[in-house]
Amino acid sequence: MIEVHFQRGIQLQGSGLWLDPKDAKPLAFVSHAHSDHLANHREIIASAATARLMQARIPAKRAENILPFGVPSEVLGMQVTLLPAGHILGSTQIHLQSDQGSLLYTGDFKLRPSLSAEATQWKSADTLIMETTFGLPRYCLPPTDSTLAEMVGFCRETLETGAVPVLFAYSLGKSQEILCALLQGGLTPMLHSAAFRMTELYRELVPGFPSGYEAYCETQVAGKVLICPPSARKTRMIQSLKHKRTAVLTGWALDPGAIYRYQVDAAFALSDHADYPDLLRYVELVSPRRVYTVHGFATAFAQDLRARGIEAWALGKANQLELAFPSR
Repeated sequence: MIEVHFQRGIQLQGSGLWLDPKDAKPLAFVSHAHSDHLANHREIIASAATARLMQARIPAKRAENILPFGVPSEVLGMQVTLLPAGHILGSTQIHLQSDQGSLLYTGDFKLRPSLSAEATQWKSADTLIMETTFGLPRYCLPPTDSTLAEMVGFCRETLETGAVPVLFAYSLGKSQEILCALLQGGLTPMLHSAAFRMTELYRELVPGFPSGYEAYCETQVAGKVLICPPSARKTRMIQSLKHKRTAVLTGWALDPGAIYRYQVDAAFALSDHADYPDLLRYVELVSPRRVYTVHGFATAFAQDLRARGIEAWALGKANQLELAFPSR
């Protein structure tokens, strides 16, 4: 099987290829354009949308190997295939096939359908490296449709009182997801500059992406739904609104006391990561001989898989093996 080494990123042993490293490398696969997955690499392998979004976030001169989804290519003596990950626009998994076997690295992913990202695809592999942000049984997200409907209802109720609904969501990915839901609900989104910039790129990359949103204008907020990154909560932009109701959209809304933690009026459990049931389902779909887990509850999920008879290890973590004691 293909062997890997973990050090602030995943390196294929015997190869110069890194998967989502945190530090700049000569050659790196970049799964998507969220800032915690980006570095100023000399050369990248990525989808077209990820490369464009990455250039907007980290402008630099770099070699770009843009591969289409589902088409095998030859890279470093391996057959490389990119597959959609369903996380945000352009988010990508990488499937590698060599004489040593096959490997699938998910990056951040989800199986639930999305309004603003490509549908997830998968392929069987000997080794599966998967992100496990919500790798505990208590993280079981409600259906996306019902969560978005609750969010739209919250906004309508707020507008009926004459207040401004303020939704806190990351500017890349989640802002575009809730924007689509608001437009479908007949509401007008008004975007913080960071979300507006990313949404304009979505329109550039996706023919037919909705256009019924507006850039933030202090004097035109009334009757609109304001979408801002969480970092804007204490800015003058938000504090100057005398009549408002706030909500955060995050998978961590499942945790008790989320509204107090985020200091908002409501918290909606919307995430662009796979929840616990979908993590288990994905292992079944890929049917690997070995699983490596990364991010979030990686150690706990690996232990869970071992209890189910699957070889699994948390990369970059201490793996405590379970001892089976015979019952008396």
